[in-house]
Amino acid sequence: MSAEPQKNHLLACLPDEVHRRLSAHLELVPMKLGQVVYDSDVILDYVYFPIDCIISLLYVMADGDSSEIAMVGNEGIVGISLYMGGEATTGRAIVQSDGHAFRLSGRFLKQEFNRAGPLQRLLLRYTQALVTLMTQTAACNKFHSVPQQLSRWLLLGLDRLPSNKMMMTQGLIANMLGVRREGVTDAAGALQAEGLIRYDRGTFTVLDRPGLERKSCECYAVVKREFDRLLPNVTAS
Repeated sequence: MSAEPQKNHLLACLPDEVHRRLSAHLELVPMKLGQVVYDSDVILDYVYFPIDCIISLLYVMADGDSSEIAMVGNEGIVGISLYMGGEATTGRAIVQSDGHAFRLSGRFLKQEFNRAGPLQRLLLRYTQALVTLMTQTAACNKFHSVPQQLSRWLLLGLDRLPSNKMMMTQGLIANMLGVRREGVTDAAGALQAEGLIRYDRGTFTVLDRPGLERKSCECYAVVKREFDRLLPNVTAS
């Protein structure tokens, strides 16, 4: 597959001078469904700029249970610990929807970040938006119903994919949301009965996006406003 780095919105926002320095070090790599991009307490060697895949950031409990705290697609970068100074994280990153990403060595990223130029400013704004997403996800999972959570999750996913379809089993979604599979089954059935989505053999198709936005809680709108505010030239309307 051939792809341009500009398909990742962060890379697309960089000035030509910065892009020229990065381009020779960017490597297009396949991201396979279920692939663990990094795991807990492991020093990161690379960051990833997705272009047509989605990567879930998970918090993993001691007994192995996990819950999604954020998702990253073509709007962002995976591996913020490298430039935030932590080098490792207590969480896990796993490919939720397969595709491709551009990989960049952590050493080179830190060199460019430490120039204190456009890349640093862009990544710090992105990190603030990501923190909002993580915070809102935690609140949503505690206070809102499963249909609302599922609606939010689908909308966030669609914002990071080029079509109105997402391939994901209900079991995997249940793991991401930290709820029982039966709850996701019931929620998906209710959304389908209202004509908002169609679910068939692991594929969610959104039929009525405005309706799905109305069905979702305020969490989706809060996150989208913050991304648009901090990264006005990155996120699409």
